[in-house]
Amino acid sequence: MTRIVAGTAGGLALEVPVKGTRPTSDRVREAIFSRLEHLGAVEDARVLDLYAGSGALGLEALSRGARTATLVDAARGAVEACRRNARALGFADVRVAQLPAERFTRDAPTVPWDLVLIDPPYDVTEPDLALVLRQLAADGVLADDSTVVVERSSRGPEPTLPDGWVLDERKQYGETSVYYVSPGGTAA
Repeated sequence: MTRIVAGTAGGLALEVPVKGTRPTSDRVREAIFSRLEHLGAVEDARVLDLYAGSGALGLEALSRGARTATLVDAARGAVEACRRNARALGFADVRVAQLPAERFTRDAPTVPWDLVLIDPPYDVTEPDLALVLRQLAADGVLADDSTVVVERSSRGPEPTLPDGWVLDERKQYGETSVYYVSPGGTAA
C-alpha cells in the first residue's frame, strides 16, 4: 500500500493506478523528503511532479508544507488517481494535467517552480529525459534557488544534465537511484 509518509496527511493511503506505474516506495520517499526538508526545499514551495503516477511525490510535498503542486502524467488512469488522491487528502492547491512530460515542459506555465520531482517509468529513454531537463532549463521555468530530483533505475545511466546544472548528490536504494540537482549551478 502506498501512503503519505509524514506531515498533515501522514499515514493516509493513496490510490495507485491499476497499470503503468511504479510507485516510489515509502522508504525512498522518506529519504528524498528528509534530504529536501534539510535543504529547506519543501516549505512554501511551488512543486512540479512529472510522471506523477498516483501523485505520491507531489502530494507528499504538500503534506510537508509545500504551497502548491502540479501533477503531470500522460496516462488517463494516473491523472484520475491523482485527482481522487488530492480530493481524498483535502488538498485544494493541486493542479493535475494530462500531458506527456515533454509537452508540459515545452509549454510550461510562467510560474517558476521551486521544486521539481521527476520519476519517469524506467523505460523512458535517456534522450527523452534529457529533453525534459533541457526544457526545464529555459528562462523563467525554474526559480533561482530551485531543486530538481530525478529518480531512475540504478542500472541505467546518470541523467544528462543541461549546461550549468550541478549534480549535488546521488543516492542508491536497491534498484532505485535518486539524483539531487541544482539547476542554478550552485551546489546545495
